[in-house]
Amino acid sequence: MPLDPQIQTVLQAVKAAALPEFWQLTPDQAREQYKQRIKRMDVRDEPIHEVEDKPIEGPEGGALMLRIYRPRKAESGELMPALVWYHGGGFVIGDLDTHDTACRQLAKAGDCIVVAVHYRLAPESRFPAAVDDSMAALRWLARRGHEIGVDPDRIATGGDSAGGNLATVCALLARNEGFPKLSLQLLIYPCVAPEPETASHYAFAEGHLLTRKTLTWFYKQYIRNSTDTRDFRFGPLIAEDFSNLPPAFVLVAGYDPLRDEGVQYAAKLIEAGNRCTLVNYEGMVHGFLLMPGAVDAVKRAVADSGAALRAAFARR
Repeated sequence: MPLDPQIQTVLQAVKAAALPEFWQLTPDQAREQYKQRIKRMDVRDEPIHEVEDKPIEGPEGGALMLRIYRPRKAESGELMPALVWYHGGGFVIGDLDTHDTACRQLAKAGDCIVVAVHYRLAPESRFPAAVDDSMAALRWLARRGHEIGVDPDRIATGGDSAGGNLATVCALLARNEGFPKLSLQLLIYPCVAPEPETASHYAFAEGHLLTRKTLTWFYKQYIRNSTDTRDFRFGPLIAEDFSNLPPAFVLVAGYDPLRDEGVQYAAKLIEAGNRCTLVNYEGMVHGFLLMPGAVDAVKRAVADSGAALRAAFARR
C-alpha cells in the first residue's frame, strides 16, 4: 500500500522546514523541537470531563508526577478501569503535554481512566530509571488506585514507541512478580528490539520522520553501556519467557522502522499462547497517533484502541 496522501503532505512539510534531526541536537533542543512539531499537527482543546495532576512517591523517594484523565463522572460507588500510559519519545524526548490529546482521546474511546506517567528521561537519568518509574506508577495504581476511583482488577498498560517498550516491560515484570494481573497491553508501534537491525529499520532508515540515526542516538542516550542491550528490560523482544502474559493489542505502521519488531513481538506472544491482535496501518509512519489535526487515520487508530480496551476490561 502506498503512503497515505495526508502522510505524504506531512512529510513534504517536514522536508520543506529543513530542521535538523534530533541526533544533530542536544537533548533539550530535541525536546523543544519535538514539542513544536506536535503542536503543529495536534488539535486544540480536546474536551474531557476532568484532568488532574497528582504527585506520588517515586522509586528513589522523589516525586513522580501522574496525570489522571477521567472521561466522565463516575456513578455512585463506581470504580472505573484504567490505562497506565507511558509516552513515547525514545526515552529522551516527550512528556505529559506532548501526549495530552492522545490520552484524552484514549480515555473517551476506552471509557476508562487514563493515568499518564511522567517518567524520568535520558541522558539525565539513564536505564533503568524509566523502567523503575513506570513500575512504581503501576504498583501504586494497583495498590491505591481506589483512592482515585480505579478498579484494581481492571488495569491495562499502554504506550507508543518507547512508551510501548515500557508497557511491555511492565507487563513482563508484573507477570514475574505475580502482581498486578493486567487486563491488556496496548502497544502502539512499540520499540522492543535491543538493536535497530530488522529489515524495516533499513527499508525506512530515512525520509519517514523517525530515522535509523535518530533511533541509534536515542539508544545511546538511554543505556549506560553495551551490557544493557542484553537486558530484557531494555529490549523485551529478547525476554526468555513470553508465557502467561496479558492479552495484547499491537498496532504497527507500514512505513515505520519499528514495524518489523512490533510484528515479531506479536508473534512471540501468540506462539507462547497469549491472546494478541496485530493491526498494521499500512500507509502510516511512526508517530502518526500524535497527528490528529493532520491525519484522519488517527480517529480509526483511537477507535480501534478504545475497542480493544473496552473488550479487555469486559472480560474481567
